[in-house]
Amino acid sequence: MSRRTLIVIVVAVVAALAFGVAACGDGGEGTGEPTAEPTGEPTATPSPSPTDTEEPGGETVTVLVYFLSGEKLATAERTLPATLAVAGAAMDALCGGPNDYERAAGLTSSVPEGTEVLGISVKDKVATVDLSGEYASGGGSLSMMTRIAQVVYTLTQFDTVRAVRFHLDGKPVEVIGGEGIIVDSPQRRADWEDFEPVIFVERPGVGATISSPVTIQGRATVFEATIQLEVLDAAEKPLAKGFTTATMGAPERGRFRERLAYAASASPEGFVIVFEASMQDGSRLHEVRVPVFFAAAP
Repeated sequence: MSRRTLIVIVVAVVAALAFGVAACGDGGEGTGEPTAEPTGEPTATPSPSPTDTEEPGGETVTVLVYFLSGEKLATAERTLPATLAVAGAAMDALCGGPNDYERAAGLTSSVPEGTEVLGISVKDKVATVDLSGEYASGGGSLSMMTRIAQVVYTLTQFDTVRAVRFHLDGKPVEVIGGEGIIVDSPQRRADWEDFEPVIFVERPGVGATISSPVTIQGRATVFEATIQLEVLDAAEKPLAKGFTTATMGAPERGRFRERLAYAASASPEGFVIVFEASMQDGSRLHEVRVPVFFAAAP
């Protein structure tokens, strides 16, 4: 066997182990600074890949988990034990459902209880996720579509994944559910962006631990692309105010990313607020309130 062939075999084995097999369980509460940037968003720090071949730094890794707020997508940040199978860990957190803190913040999920992740693999930036049959059970067409969007967004947060192909119980599927939601081709975020709210704050997610300056980023479709930002303490005392401009204004959907410095707070908890100011009377439109924890001062 040649040296080149041996290297290829070793890389393939390591990539397979990096994704691993995750069985969904109860979601555990976790907070921490983000380390896994959503696909396509600017990033100030390197993001872990689902196929990293080195242990993540430290003893934990933080991922975004895409739940729902109402009928639209919303994120939670989970800090999990360090693992090479970071994609499997993110999916495990997803189908385990929101924890008590996240439910209190209004997050829900369409992924049925008992769903298991039987396997994940990636080739040419397409992730193939194999889910147990419970994933296709119960719910109407809205439930089916939102649960597909949740999986697609959770897996495409990694830079090495651009689209997702679905298997159920080890077999490829072209439709999911009795309503026949078509998934016969790799599913991309663009296929499911109708489930993004008007202002979609991806980071920080619910339960994040933030430090100053905090990075606030996501996507929005607002008038003249202007978005207002605030950081409040637990008593809703303003610690910082600012604004940013998305890359495109309504009716297009643009990306936004801004670093906002805030004053120190005696409260360990607070909120990041993002909204559009009405051009008519200055009232708040499409306000998003993200409960967060403040990192302790060094």
